[in-house]
Amino acid sequence: MRVLIVEDEVRLASTLQDLLELNGYTADVSHDGESGLDNALSGIYDVVLLDVMLPKLDGFTVLRRLRAAGNATPVLMLTARSEVSDRVEGLDCGADYYLTKPFEPKELLACIRALTRRQPELRNTDTLEYGDLKLEKNSFTLSCGDHSLRLSRKEFDMMELLMLNRELVITKENLLLKIWGYESDAEDNNVEVYISFLRKKLEHLHSAVKIKTIRMVGYCLEQT
Repeated sequence: MRVLIVEDEVRLASTLQDLLELNGYTADVSHDGESGLDNALSGIYDVVLLDVMLPKLDGFTVLRRLRAAGNATPVLMLTARSEVSDRVEGLDCGADYYLTKPFEPKELLACIRALTRRQPELRNTDTLEYGDLKLEKNSFTLSCGDHSLRLSRKEFDMMELLMLNRELVITKENLLLKIWGYESDAEDNNVEVYISFLRKKLEHLHSAVKIKTIRMVGYCLEQT
């Protein structure tokens, strides 16, 4: 699961990024509202942590423009401003939740879990199932019947994305953005390599689920 942190305090942004990555999330950082909006509009994030007081564009403006563009990504606003009017404005702009600084790390993580549970495809936060496959999110384990194996982080992220979307085709571009990140130098070949890894693991598990290539487009799962 990928989280975007839009926070201009470099030390705080780094602390939040470390916290999220220690808890199994992939986290990217933007230090101003303008780049934060651009990144959020990419559609690759599952949650956005958005500070209010930002250079170039403030958090309220970022949020209004994000919602005006039809982007429904859950947004958790972070701010040192505790006035009721500020919280009301944030919620009216389209925020899903509001945390006042300073906050406890456990509270932040709980808020993120709550926001992702609101997305229908992510309600089962521990196990994903498709066909004869089960993907355990806590252990990165992929299993089929009595057979199981552990995936690397990128293998897990790719398999999770494929299983969440089931028979829907995921483009190589979206796989690159979701798994390697907005500013990565990874190329199509990186996707192809990890698809090959996953196919070999599915064969090893004797699964009836296959990864189908849609020529010149991307990939999807199918049951044979």
